[in-house]
Amino acid sequence: MSIYLLFAIGFKGGVAVDAAGPGGTLALALLAGVVLSFALPVVAFALLRAMTRLSPLDAAAVAAHYGSISIVTFVAGTSVLDAAGIAFDGWMVAVAAAMEAPAILSALWLVARSGTGRPIDGELWRDILLNGSIVLLVGSFAIGWITGQPGLDRIASFIVAPFQGVLCLFLLDMGLVAGRGLRTAGGILRPGLLAFGILMPLVGAAAGAATGALLGLGTGSGMLFMVLGASASYIAVPAAMRVALPDANPSIYLTLSLGVTFPFNLTLGLPLYLAVSRMIAGG
Repeated sequence: MSIYLLFAIGFKGGVAVDAAGPGGTLALALLAGVVLSFALPVVAFALLRAMTRLSPLDAAAVAAHYGSISIVTFVAGTSVLDAAGIAFDGWMVAVAAAMEAPAILSALWLVARSGTGRPIDGELWRDILLNGSIVLLVGSFAIGWITGQPGLDRIASFIVAPFQGVLCLFLLDMGLVAGRGLRTAGGILRPGLLAFGILMPLVGAAAGAATGALLGLGTGSGMLFMVLGASASYIAVPAAMRVALPDANPSIYLTLSLGVTFPFNLTLGLPLYLAVSRMIAGG
């Protein structure tokens, strides 16, 4: 199901860019996304060191997740906008793809200051940039951009009509996974970590809101920038951390990103981000 969702959102985003044509706003948004993805782990690392007793290694591993993005939360955000009849720029999916890797590099830089972790070499670059979710998202975006509306028309029955149903099933499955994670690893969630898992999405959303306002984005795209800033990865970054920081405790970063931040964003975050984006954009 995750492969289907990544392909569908990437393809439709590429079609939207083909219809509207790339412009200066897209380039600025991509640059802003990369900067935001690199900067948020630094903020998260500082908060973790102040609020918890995590080691620098574990704190950096957790921080990487909060600079990267959750594509499922992003897809849920687009569904909220569709249901509300609010338009957004299709190229926001390209911004989402651009925000996957910089957070990982930021975390590795944080760890390198303490002399631990894996050196940043060619093999690590390949592991990061050729991660399956990144390749699929960027690849489907490129295919949609190249084929345009005629390409979408040919496969609309596959990626348009079933999309909402597949998303519902995937979110239900993620809820079950999050529940199991909380049950089996709930003992590691000290008050400081729990507070961080809720505070950091709000910090990231505020940074995303400021970025969207500076770029002059509308309500829809502004909300999606907030979603990207607020979400925490649980697909691409955990895979990269297992390679780059194998000594970091995966129970901590998986439980926080999937068991705390993910449900918070889906239940309370998305309506809040939409309301704030409406206030900023004036509608």
